[in-house]
Formats: sequence, structure tokens, C-alpha cells
Amino acid sequence: MRDISLGYSPCPNDTFIFYALSHGKIDTGDLNFKERLLDVETLNQKAKLTELDITKVSYHAIGHLREKYCLLRSGSAMGRGCGPLIVAKEELASEDLQRKKIAIPGRLTTAYLLLQLYFSSFPLHPAFLIEMSFDKIINSVKNRDVDAGLIIHEGRFTYAFHGLKKIADLGEWWEKETGLPIPLGGIIAKRGLGEEIIGKIDYIIRSSVEYALKNRHEPRAYVKEHSQEIGDDVIEQHINLYVNDYSLDIGEEGISAVKEVFRRAEKAGIIEKSRYNFLCAT
Repeated sequence: MRDISLGYSPCPNDTFIFYALSHGKIDTGDLNFKERLLDVETLNQKAKLTELDITKVSYHAIGHLREKYCLLRSGSAMGRGCGPLIVAKEELASEDLQRKKIAIPGRLTTAYLLLQLYFSSFPLHPAFLIEMSFDKIINSVKNRDVDAGLIIHEGRFTYAFHGLKKIADLGEWWEKETGLPIPLGGIIAKRGLGEEIIGKIDYIIRSSVEYALKNRHEPRAYVKEHSQEIGDDVIEQHINLYVNDYSLDIGEEGISAVKEVFRRAEKAGIIEKSRYNFLCAT
């Protein structure tokens, strides 16, 4: 047996996707996966240090990691109508945010990359960007510790219950700009694992997604265990939005979306150009 370190987040879409793999519901052959559940920005930073063999990360992070890691076709969080939101306590115009304190969920998140691209014509000053865990942002805005917040994950479904206003939908902006789905997070593999093992892992993760989609109620307890503060309705909305056909295989449209986000980020000087193909040869 070969041990493979595997990182993914406790968010409902990830625990749903990896339920079958982590609970012996599918055949993993001679690969023994050692799971670590951590928030996505922590996973981004661990990948930066090449600490994990396979891990979920933000697509923004992948742009910085292409020399050491490649993207699997399966397991992605990508789609339409699912992008990060900028929210505030009061109605504000986007241009009003230039000198406001904005909470962000991490500097390697795709949300932050989109924020930078969205404000490319009048860049936000780094001193006004307050980095914090994604699950702290809504309360920080609500309590006026910051003027606005960049929210991801289940915050998309719950911000209105906290009396917050949507200032901008960065996923909607991206879709209007490009006509493409928004690539939020993907599963990457260390290139050093080699093509054969990477191909096996890609197949295993796809099989795990397929199992969960065919047995939707079975992963519920595992998903709930890692999202105890989220209501059942929100969990279901989260899974329905972020687990889709792109999670099975990103496909040609998904590949185009990744190429476009990297092209724009390179042009803006946010990530460096790379000679490496981001997609694993599986």
C-alpha cells in the first residue's frame, strides 16, 4: 500500500465529494489516503509548501503552484451563479469601497483574485484589506469591525439573514465579462507522483463524486458532522450549487475558464507566467 496525503475542506461540497473515498465505499486499489480537513486558505498555504500529495485549493493558488502541482479533471468547484459576493451593512456603490476596510478570506483565494480583477481600474489599497477566516467575515461586517466583506461558501446563502446588503456579485461579473463559468477551487496533485498514480487518483475521485451523486442521502451524517453550525437547507443548497458536472470532469469549457482566469491574472501581474501546463496528463 502507498500512503497518499489528501487535503480537503470541511465545507459541504468537499465532504460530500470525498465521502465515498474516505469511508471505503469505492476501491482505491493499492493507495491508502490519509485525509486532512482544513479550511481552503490553510490548504492553499500547505500546497505552497508542497506538504500534501493531493489537495483541494483555490484556482488562484494553482496559478502560483504550476511548477510543482497539476490540476486533476475531477473534484472541482466551478459553475455559474456561484461566485463570491461583496457585502456591507449599508448600500454602497462599488467605487465607494476604495477607501473602506474590506475583510477577505485569504490572499490565495479565488475570491481575492476576482476582487483584484474587478477593481483593476482603481486598485484597492492593501492596508484596507483585512485577512480573516471566511467564517468570521459576516459577523465582522455585521458588527462594523470592517466596512465590507468578501464572502464565499455558505455565506452566499446566509448573508441576508444577518441584515447585510449585496454590493457586487463577482461571479456574475465574471460570467458577463467572459461568458465562462467561474473556476473557484480544484484538486491538484504533486507532479512527482507520476502520471500513472495521478491517473489512478483522478479516476478514484471521479468515482467518489459519482457514488455521492447516486447515493445523495448516504453522506449526510458525514457532511453534517463537519458543518454543525449550518442548517440542513443551507447544506443542501451548498451541495446543489457547488457539486455539478464540472465536479465529475471540468471539460473543455472548464479548461477554457481556467485558461482565461490565469491569462487575466498574468496580465494584471497577480501571478507569474508559467511554462507548465496546469492540467495533469492523465
